[in-house]
Amino acid sequence: MFSRREPVPFAFIAETDRFRSNVTPPPHERASAGQIAGRWLLGLTIVAGIVGALVLGMPALSQDNLSTQNQQSQAADNR
Repeated sequence: MFSRREPVPFAFIAETDRFRSNVTPPPHERASAGQIAGRWLLGLTIVAGIVGALVLGMPALSQDNLSTQNQQSQAADNR
């Protein structure tokens, strides 16, 4: 099939695919030692919070087989 060119009301819209900028962005500033230390401290705080939540939450998630066996045996003895 052949492509049909439709009229465009603005010439700059039709030429956007051919446009290249000759302006380069400014170089990125290097992070200071304080900024790097702050990023590391924030990352370590987040990781420590996740690990702490897992450590404190694991006993609540584990199934205690001894307590269920004791409850069942006491119920069977009281019959």
